[in-house]
Amino acid sequence: MKIVCITGASGQDGLNMISYLLENTNYTIVGTSYNDKKLKHINNDRFIYEKLDITDEVCIRHVFVKYKPDYFINFAAKSSVVDSWKHPKLTFQTNTMAIINILEIIRNIKPSCRFYSAGSSEEFGEIETTPQTLNHPLRPRSPYGASKCAARHIVKVYRDCYNLFAIHCILFNHESIHRDKQFVTRKITSNLAKIKHKLERNEQFNCFELGNIDARRDWSYSNDFMEAIWIMLNQDKPDEYILSSNKDYSIKDFINMSCKSLGLNNTWVLDEDPLNTKMYINNQLAIVINEKYYRPAEIQIMRGDSRETYKKLNWTPKTTLQTMINIMCDYDYKLLTNKDVN
Repeated sequence: MKIVCITGASGQDGLNMISYLLENTNYTIVGTSYNDKKLKHINNDRFIYEKLDITDEVCIRHVFVKYKPDYFINFAAKSSVVDSWKHPKLTFQTNTMAIINILEIIRNIKPSCRFYSAGSSEEFGEIETTPQTLNHPLRPRSPYGASKCAARHIVKVYRDCYNLFAIHCILFNHESIHRDKQFVTRKITSNLAKIKHKLERNEQFNCFELGNIDARRDWSYSNDFMEAIWIMLNQDKPDEYILSSNKDYSIKDFINMSCKSLGLNNTWVLDEDPLNTKMYINNQLAIVINEKYYRPAEIQIMRGDSRETYKKLNWTPKTTLQTMINIMCDYDYKLLTNKDVN
């Protein structure tokens, strides 16, 4: 039986990939993470948990030698753009140096292992043309984006020079119920679900703060992307890819769609100064803008062009943005009402 090793198993994409592989393959899944808090619910004989610090080369080598996986999927990352400004060194240790360590271990121990590196649309940075393709210049505007650029280049070097099956895919924004609440999408759905719950109980609710709600992003459903990544890993030859919806929406659009999903009547009070923009629900203040949530170097619009990827993989995503938002809002609401959550 083949073995798949997934780093960052307790993160959004790790959890969704584990679910996908348990449902669609008979392979053994070795999930690694610094802690197993979010993995304890997985009750399957084909799943094995290994504690792993992705910045520890000795630890990575130990896990690789122990299992000699046929696939190595790296989702471990410092994935917050904002936090990367606070911890640039750790961001590079996690997102770039760890990739070099993994590729060296694969090269020296089991070169036939198929490796996946998760990229990011933040690699593009300062946008020259929209939509962005693989040929778009890389001009990152954050330590996070720069770390992912470096990872992309090192994966290509090892693929070309050592003939490894090593792929790097630039992922545009993708969300699910497993997205951490520090990310703006889950912050929106979880807080609006709280507001709905409070209103139903005739209780006062607290407003919450956001940053640049006019920024436009290309959002997709993480679960759809996991299927595409697995198809990439089983192609005849390794390559570089982009995954996106090929559409862009503002954060304000995302808020409006979330309110629609939850049945909330929201109204905006706009101002020439965006910091004075406010949103109300049932005439109560629900959202205010706070400058502290603005990025030091904001990218105003990001939209990918993944038509070539769709064609190469003979694949298309199944889930619309509104459907994804409905899933997230429903999940966050059920968490508050103690209803069964799958």
